[in-house]
Amino acid sequence: MAEKEPRVSIEECSYRKVLDIVSSKWTVLVMAALSGGTRRYGELRRRIADISQKMLTQTLRQLERDGLVERNAIPSVPPAVEYKLTPLGETLIPHFREMRQWAHDYYPLVERARSDYDRKHEMPATMD
Repeated sequence: MAEKEPRVSIEECSYRKVLDIVSSKWTVLVMAALSGGTRRYGELRRRIADISQKMLTQTLRQLERDGLVERNAIPSVPPAVEYKLTPLGETLIPHFREMRQWAHDYYPLVERARSDYDRKHEMPATMD
């Protein structure tokens, strides 16, 4: 008797759970910025183009909650806060690098496929 394929459930799908964590462009960019070592908040803000203060704060809080980033408040005047990847967060960096390489190698093919699709599915101009 042939084995049945497992039923995919949103609640049980491990891929979905991981995608919920890393699907934000800001998550990936913040983690990439932290892959070079410990960074202060202001340095992260300067390194990540177009991120707002609100989005950076939300992203860092979520990454800290998920156990991927560690926050360290330094008692100084003015107060300083540093962030770094946790060992768990570090485990994702090779996968991000692989995705970046895939994008470099293959994204032009995606763009070409989109262009071909759009050309094939163009709506003919209507005559008025």
